[in-house]
Amino acid sequence: MGLIKTILIILLFYYGFKILSRLFGPFILKYFTKKAVERFGGQFNDAKKQRQQQQPEKEGEISIDKMPENKTSNKTVGEYVDYEEID
Repeated sequence: MGLIKTILIILLFYYGFKILSRLFGPFILKYFTKKAVERFGGQFNDAKKQRQQQQPEKEGEISIDKMPENKTSNKTVGEYVDYEEID
């Protein structure tokens, strides 16, 4: 009798969760979507404000924010071998 009771309780929870998720799922999804839009919108607006606060650049002017690092190539990789393609 205990096994049947346990199975019925599990099925009741399963179907109850299924029904409740169909009823409240759209509201929960809207809530999380709204929060994500607020976060991404806030980041976008912050970046936009920072760009506007900087000096406006003239059209065609180039600015470099970060200088590239000097990278040296490894000269001891090997030697170049010329090849011929045979048809």
